[in-house]
Parts: sequence; C-alpha cells; structure tokens
Amino acid sequence: MYKKCSIFIGFLLISAQLMPLASAETSLQPQQGLPANCPGMPINYSSENRQRLEDFYQQRSMQPAWVNPGQLEALATQLEQLADDGLNPANYQLQNIRQLIAHPATPAARPDCRDLLVSQAYLQALHDLSRGRLQQSAIEPLWHSELTPPPSSSVTLSPNQLALNDLPQAFNEARPNTFQYQRLRQSYAQLRQRALPDWPKIAGGPLLKAGMRDPRIPAIEERLISEGYLPASAANPTDTQYGPQVLAAMQEFQRRHGLQPDGIIGPGTLTELNVSAAQRRDQLRINLERWRWITPDIEAESLLVDIDGAHLSYYRDQDLIWKTRTQVGRAERQTPSLKSMLTRLTLNPTWTVPPTILKKDKLPAIRANPDFLAEHELRVLDFQGNELDPATVDWQRPGGIMLRQDAGPNNPLGQMALRFPNPFSVYLHDTPSQALFAKSPRTFSSGCVRVEGVNRVLELLLTPAEQQQVSDMLASGRTVEYRLPRQVPIVMAYWTAEADENGQPLYRPDIYGHDARLVAALNAATR
Repeated sequence: MYKKCSIFIGFLLISAQLMPLASAETSLQPQQGLPANCPGMPINYSSENRQRLEDFYQQRSMQPAWVNPGQLEALATQLEQLADDGLNPANYQLQNIRQLIAHPATPAARPDCRDLLVSQAYLQALHDLSRGRLQQSAIEPLWHSELTPPPSSSVTLSPNQLALNDLPQAFNEARPNTFQYQRLRQSYAQLRQRALPDWPKIAGGPLLKAGMRDPRIPAIEERLISEGYLPASAANPTDTQYGPQVLAAMQEFQRRHGLQPDGIIGPGTLTELNVSAAQRRDQLRINLERWRWITPDIEAESLLVDIDGAHLSYYRDQDLIWKTRTQVGRAERQTPSLKSMLTRLTLNPTWTVPPTILKKDKLPAIRANPDFLAEHELRVLDFQGNELDPATVDWQRPGGIMLRQDAGPNNPLGQMALRFPNPFSVYLHDTPSQALFAKSPRTFSSGCVRVEGVNRVLELLLTPAEQQQVSDMLASGRTVEYRLPRQVPIVMAYWTAEADENGQPLYRPDIYGHDARLVAALNAATR
C-alpha cells in the first residue's frame, strides 16, 4: 500500500542502540521512507510488523511519535502493567525504554532510529493485547463459516492511540472489553503478586465419603486450609475421620473447580487437589490469551458456547441476557471450536444416527442384542430413504444403511435442534437426558451441544407472533424446518478458568487436554 515506505524496516529492534529523544521538528522524510541504516539492527523483522510501523508513521504524516520524556515514562508504566495481562513486559523493550528515560541525550545516536524502537514496542504491545501474543490458528484453531469470516489480524488504531496523548486509555482500548477478561485479569493480577504456596500432595487410594476414616484426611485438611476453604483451627493431624466441617469445605472446593459438589473424594477430585499453585496461575494466564483471541469474534449480539464450562450464554448489545447449562462432547468426540450463524430450527426433529455413532456404538449393540432396534425405536433406511426390514440386513457387513429415530419424547434431539453451517455436523439441541444437566463436568454427547431450557431461545430471538407460529408447529408433532427471520452469530470456544464478580478464580478440569500445549507455547513466546 505504501510502497515508498517499504525500503527498509527489516530489523529486530531488541538489539537497537539507545537513542536520544527526537525534537518535535525532526522529520522522518516521507519521500524516502523509514530509515534504512539504523546500526545494529539485523534484517529479520516480519513483514506484518514492518507494515504495522509503516502504517503508523503514514497516519502521523511521518512525524516522530516520542518527543518528550513524559511520554516514555507513561509508556514504561503501561508496559509494566502488561504483567497483569499475563504478558512479559520485557518483550516490549521495557529495559531499553527505561534506559532512554535515564539517559535522554546521546549526541552520536540517531533520533529517527530511537523513535522506531519505541514505536515498535508500543505497536506490538497494542497488537498482543487485542489479538493475542500467539496465533490462535497455530495452537487452538477456530473454524469460521463463510457467513462469519475471521477478523483481520491487524489492529486499527484509534485517534487516541495515534496521538499518544493518553497512554493509559490507549492500552485500555486495546484490551478486551468483555467482563470475562476484566474479571480474569483482576484475579490473575492478585495471584501473581503472591508467593506461590507449596501445597501438600494427596496420595491415591480408595474412594472417600463423609464419615469414613483414612490416613489422608490430615493432608486433605492441610490442602483445604492452604486456600482458605477451612480455617487453620480445623487442622488436627491425629484425626483421620472425614467429618462434616471438612465435607463442607470439600464441596466448596469442588464447586470452584468444576466438579460435582458431592463431597466424594475420587480420582477427579484428587487430580484437581494435586494441581500445583504454579499450574493454577498458568491456567489463569492462558485463559487471558484465549479471551484475547476470541473477543474480536464476539459480536454485540451473540450466542456463546463455553465448551469446557458447558454453558450457553446469549448476549444482546454486549450485555448478558441469559445463561444456561449444556452438555458437550466427550474427550474422544470433542465439541469443535467454531464461529457460524444460527440460520434455522428443526422442530420435532427426527434423528439420523451419525456415521461415527453408527459404527462405534449402534452396530456393536445391534449385534449383541437383536431387539436393540425395537427397544430404541430405530428404523433402518437405505440411502434413498426407503425403509428396510432389519431381518434382511447383514449386520456384520451392513453396507449402505442409515438408522433413524422418529420425532417423539424419546428422540435424542428432543423437541428442537438449532442449526448453523459447519463441516462437523454439530448443532445445538434439546435432550430427554435432563438429569445430566445437574452433573459436573458435563461431557456426555458425541460432539453436539445439548441445551437446558432450549425453548428460551424462541423468546430471545423471535417476535411474539413468530413464537406463536413456532409453538403451533411444535404442538402439531410434525417435523418442520423453520428458517429464522434473522441470523444470529454463534461462537463455540474453549476456556478452563474464569473469575466471578468478585474477581475470585473458578477453575475447571481441562476436559480435552489443551492447556499444557498452550502453556508451553506462551512460555516460549514470552521468555
């Protein structure tokens, strides 16, 4: 776009020499482009970052950006505060900028190069705050439908971010403005400033229920005391009974760690008890990165599926209007991350068994039990939709068949399915398995998302007249495809931690095992 500016910005600014402050009268000579001979700068800077610098100075009419020490001091303060976002301030030239503040005048150094060094750090920080330090597509890809193309990787600077008059506001404008990010940042900031405790490890053993005795109880008490679930006065190294006070504390621990709050100490609870304090801190940090990735995809009106947390939320004008529980895919049949548009409803849906479920679940069950089809109200069809007699099918090699269950109270899709374009054959739907919504974690499906109280969607998305029309169709019992009068964005994404309204962390089991890879990648990128 700006060919005159592309003569040179191919350099890595980390090794730049320290430069004096530029005067307001200094020009970067737009007719020649940006400087091509800053000493000590190797030519390995990315084209994206070069373009970012070019655009910045073009919008400033090639005038220097950092013309007084007050700006640098304000910038250094904001860079230091990136630590509360889970980013490393050292990645943004903080040490060099601090030295520039301490030694503003070095006559032999070039002011244009100094200005580039500071601008690069500033622009990189704004980018990483608003889009993430890492490329989401390389770590945890989010599929986009043609109706919802991915947002641009570049960041459009506001007038304030260009003018540099209010740097605290400039950084706040770059941060995700969702309440989820703000709360999580508050929680991480509090946690990172504390010394990391050394929690005791709890040994494996038999299932523990209230009233039982076990030699691990004192260690469990110590673990619960260390995070404030029990008062220190509750410690009793000689008492091995799982008493009422410890039970109540354990139930609260389970609630705050995405577990069934039944007080039973089994493998899942032991796993969460034995996660270290450093791992918990990392868990908050990587979920800040996930919010930086996903926020540009969340529109003012959106349906948002929190896969790991197993919730569906509806936002209107960026305000949370409704939140409900869901059931999501098991680890071996994961619910995918995606963005699409909710376009239609299937009312009183039939259920055609997906190929994977047919192969892995239904065929073995049919071979083991000749009455399985009748017991589960499944009909056998060929690919043209013609019904077949099950007795004529070779169930060892069934060939081109489908299994279909008619609409009704026992249909796995319930009364309604919410459809949106995607290549994974997933959708949101009602379910007769209502009791499973009371469980935690809720990983019960084969990839689709089961929604508690799904009929509430009708009230949120349809006018009263449209709701009445859909209600009449549902009451008829007939299978009907209802195209929504307007399409609504839907985002399905993965988080393993959040914070409540008081900024207190809420953790969840990493049901798909994504966290370790993201921690390693973020550590490598922020050293």
